[in-house]
Amino acid sequence: MLMRTDPFRDVDRFAQQVFGTAARPAVMPMDAWREGDQFIVEFELPGAKPDSLDLEVERDVLTVRAERPDLDQNREMVAAERPRGVFSRRLFLGDNLDLDKIDANYYDGVLRLTIPIAEQAKPRRIEISHDGQRTAINA
Repeated sequence: MLMRTDPFRDVDRFAQQVFGTAARPAVMPMDAWREGDQFIVEFELPGAKPDSLDLEVERDVLTVRAERPDLDQNREMVAAERPRGVFSRRLFLGDNLDLDKIDANYYDGVLRLTIPIAEQAKPRRIEISHDGQRTAINA
């Protein structure tokens, strides 16, 4: 069987692995949504060991780091499409979240962050006072 080599195909495949595509995002895909008084973020990290996960908050920036171990070099691989090594992703969070009370849970390859909405950002009712008298406003 004759196989033609296409150097551009290899470059394209490498770019898709590093940067991802719309259909297949790179390395650490994420979902985020608001649920009541909480903001939920989930990262897909299959194969990452729990002790390799690291979360860091600095001001309004949340950084997530994870590592997938390298493959055994003694194996003769037929296909190796899953990215390996250390990965990180940064989220820029608004000041409407209480970053001091983040809860993180890693289960079945999914890292779930639950971030409460800050008290000052929650909707609140403001009472309107009235004394029963009308007052004129002079311009």
